[in-house]
Amino acid sequence: MPKINLLPREIYELIAAGEVVERPSSAVKELLENSVDAGATAITLEIQAGGIKYIRITDNGCGIAREDIKNAFTGHATSKSSNALDLDCVATLGFRGEALASIAAVSRVEMFTKTAEEQVGTHCVVEGGKFISIDDAGCPTGTTIVVRDIFYNVPARMKFLKKDVTEANSVAGVADRLAISHPEISVRFIRDGKQTLFSSGDGKLISAISAVYGAEFAGNLIPANGSNSTVKVDGYISKPLAARPNRNMQLFYVNNRMVRTKTACAAIEEAYKGSIMVGKFPSCVLNITVPFNFVDVNVHPAKTEVRFASEKEVFNAVYYAVKNALAMDDERPTQNASRIIEQRVAKQFFAAVPKQEQLHFSEVKPQPKSIFVPESKDIKEEKPLRNTSYTVEDEPRKTVLRFETAAEGFGNNIEEPDLVSGALSKPKTETVVAPAVEPAIQKTKKAEEIIITEEKPEEIRVIGELFSTYILIESGSELLLIDKHAAHERIIYETLKEQHSSPESQLLIAPVAVALSRDEYSAVLSNLDLLSDAGFAVEDFGNGTVLLSEYPYILEGTDLKAQLTEIAGYLAKNIREITTEKLDWIYHSSACRAAVKAGDKTSAYELQKFAEKVLSMPDIRYCPHGRPVVAKLTKRDVERLFGRA
Repeated sequence: MPKINLLPREIYELIAAGEVVERPSSAVKELLENSVDAGATAITLEIQAGGIKYIRITDNGCGIAREDIKNAFTGHATSKSSNALDLDCVATLGFRGEALASIAAVSRVEMFTKTAEEQVGTHCVVEGGKFISIDDAGCPTGTTIVVRDIFYNVPARMKFLKKDVTEANSVAGVADRLAISHPEISVRFIRDGKQTLFSSGDGKLISAISAVYGAEFAGNLIPANGSNSTVKVDGYISKPLAARPNRNMQLFYVNNRMVRTKTACAAIEEAYKGSIMVGKFPSCVLNITVPFNFVDVNVHPAKTEVRFASEKEVFNAVYYAVKNALAMDDERPTQNASRIIEQRVAKQFFAAVPKQEQLHFSEVKPQPKSIFVPESKDIKEEKPLRNTSYTVEDEPRKTVLRFETAAEGFGNNIEEPDLVSGALSKPKTETVVAPAVEPAIQKTKKAEEIIITEEKPEEIRVIGELFSTYILIESGSELLLIDKHAAHERIIYETLKEQHSSPESQLLIAPVAVALSRDEYSAVLSNLDLLSDAGFAVEDFGNGTVLLSEYPYILEGTDLKAQLTEIAGYLAKNIREITTEKLDWIYHSSACRAAVKAGDKTSAYELQKFAEKVLSMPDIRYCPHGRPVVAKLTKRDVERLFGRA
């Protein structure tokens, strides 16, 4: 049997430090919480190189007396608890006495501190858990602590740290959450010499939210307040129309401590049922105030999870606070008339540009001749399949095909209103010479184009559309049903994959600003090349916001802000997936958003052309999510239903 050895102090301190300090942001969190517990009203955080090389935190709290400094850097030494009963009602952010000892064990630490009663401050230096010096120092009341070269003596941990920008964004997230949880404290964050966050400390939660996430996010919030005999809830929730595709902006605090709580998360989403689209999630900043003996915060090393004495009371308090806020303060959605005029002016501008200069149209070459099938303007009746063009080989044959086309619309004899005068214009008729043989449809280099060739396909007849979702087709002795969304989604997905090396993008007149959570922001900045490969041109705008200036042309007409937010949430959640898997998911997501939706009305002309296209592509069997594109019923199957077979 192996002999049991007592580990040297240096070894077990390193092991213990690894549980508390995982990365620079972990050290920052512990030090900031110490500043809050010290009664600080102003805190300045400065980092360099993501916090790996340099962290400095200055506060105006009570400071540490000189005789207590050595104890402060000793494990399990704290001023916040003294006996077992104190653990039953923890009122401070820190209480274990591990933070300073763990940080000093894996870095080089300098501290300047002074209490109000002392005439002279103290300067101490600790490296690798060992005291180097303790001297007098001139400094104001409060504490300044400098952490350098974190994990310099733990190379195994050092090699697993992320890039500087990723670590810095993680630190920024800690500063953001502290500023929101304590709006009465002024928080300043300096990153590589540049101030990126400043909260006024005026005690107003909405001011802190605006400082962290911007005025646009704060403007979409409504106050939520409520309480019962034990639990009090106050804060802000998002309007239903400002819902997001993920839960990354759901922030919960228990007694001003940032935590993850499934109970509150379930309560807020239950309260939003019937007010929000399926697949969307509300944002919130809610503080849950409970008696200290009602909650156990000593259940997680990072103190980010808690247990309540009664989960039901917490659920009910959050649920009714959110439900009442939605009933009283949510406004009826209204259309912005100025935005409509802006869109029409932009559309008129693009209509005046020659087609070959419009980035969202496929380039039209003289041979073979291309016929573009434009979109229907009658949005009340029909929503066409986007970006679909058909190509006919220009050969001298006798058979003549006639297509009804219009400058900005299509359909048989559809009159289109002029954007400026409002007058109706008649569509133009174009005659195209095509092969005399019954045509078949064949896939070209671009999946959105088809060529009518000499091969003769089996004759099909579009019967109509079922539930505005399925195309009914008679093909010989079979009845085919095409799920138009699934089919269109697959076609767009294949198009995006084919364009991987050179995606066709549309340039925006004005870039779209997208506010993200810190994790999403970091994930996007770490995957700019990946987004570029997918057709998105994204750049950093600072302070948790990115700018979108180009997008895949196939997404014309979709909510670009929601799409980029959804991608950012995926990248933040699946950070360890390989690049090809991430790119494939982006193609899936883009195709799903761009495809015609179930329930959209489609003209008979589009149904016919789309059915011909789908049936000409034998590799289009399933949508990217695995649902079948075409279902088949034979004549015999139908006859059995009526007792004829």
